[in-house]
Amino acid sequence: RRRGGGGELGLFPSLLLLLIKTQISISKSSSKFGIEIPKNMEENRNENPNPTSPPQPPPPPKKPPIPPYVKALSGSLGGIMEAACLQPIDVIKTRLQLDRTGTYKGIIHCGATVVRTEGVRALWKGLTPFATHLTLKYALRMGSNAVLQGAFKDAETGKVSNHGRLISGFGAGVLEALVIVTPFEVVKIRLQQQKGLSLGLLKYKGPIHCARTIIREEGIRGLWSGAAPTVMRNGTNQAAMFTAKNAFDVLLWKKHEGDGRVLLPWQSMISGFLAGTAGPICTGPFDVVKTRLMAQSRGVDGKMKYKGMIHAIRTIYAEEGLLALWKGLLPRLMRIPPGQAIMWTVADQVIGLYEKRYLRNAPL
Repeated sequence: RRRGGGGELGLFPSLLLLLIKTQISISKSSSKFGIEIPKNMEENRNENPNPTSPPQPPPPPKKPPIPPYVKALSGSLGGIMEAACLQPIDVIKTRLQLDRTGTYKGIIHCGATVVRTEGVRALWKGLTPFATHLTLKYALRMGSNAVLQGAFKDAETGKVSNHGRLISGFGAGVLEALVIVTPFEVVKIRLQQQKGLSLGLLKYKGPIHCARTIIREEGIRGLWSGAAPTVMRNGTNQAAMFTAKNAFDVLLWKKHEGDGRVLLPWQSMISGFLAGTAGPICTGPFDVVKTRLMAQSRGVDGKMKYKGMIHAIRTIYAEEGLLALWKGLLPRLMRIPPGQAIMWTVADQVIGLYEKRYLRNAPL
């Protein structure tokens, strides 16, 4: 009996091993023949494969973008400040570009001659159309660039690539050139090229009278004289400027759009100044041709000297030499980079204020 009892007790390990082998073979067969394991068992198995590791935090939610109207408002406020500060340099630049007889020996001589012969107020000739056109131009530029960049944003990260910034900037420059810049600059340049302060001796009495006279004598198309070089100049300028401004903000100050940080005014001035430097050098010939086309009016024979952008480039090169295509470059470098520094200082503060007040606490 003891042997028999020992034999019965000895069967238990064997039966236990048999049950384990059977369970293993059943699970193998279920996977082999496509029998599904219940989902709750599978989820519990995969939910936390390593119980000792902490659970992964969810990805941070994307912040809402800055509305285009905020950027448009920031640009218009920056344009008003820029126009008030830099109008004299723009007058000197225009006088130098229109000087074909060598009357002015340089920037300082030109400014001093204007003040001596026409008075200090002459340095602010054309301020009304200049300030109005800058305000509208920057509003359209900043707003349209924000809309165009929205089409190039990555759906997951919300970031814009460099080629997206280039295309958006070029599109914003073309749009502002056709809608605002060309007609306003035609009026501004016609007013700036007049010498003297006596209204009785001036052909154009003011911005409205100037526009009406141009339309009456040259037709509505006269307000769009020089549109082609203006499109090329502004498109190239804005493509470079928006890309460079973002690059300098990230490189110098680690500032990313929408991060809630506000650059200090001097930081915005440095980034804006550097971003506005390359454009004038690259687009000098377009600017000279634009000014010549906008300033010309029909002669006694009823003909225009320059028939278009290409003809103007060839004529200026043949009559005045290659360097004449970069006339007024120094005053442009004295005006555009400081102008961008002033504009971006104001614009960054407005955009930063919006980010701090609304985006930081916005529901996500």
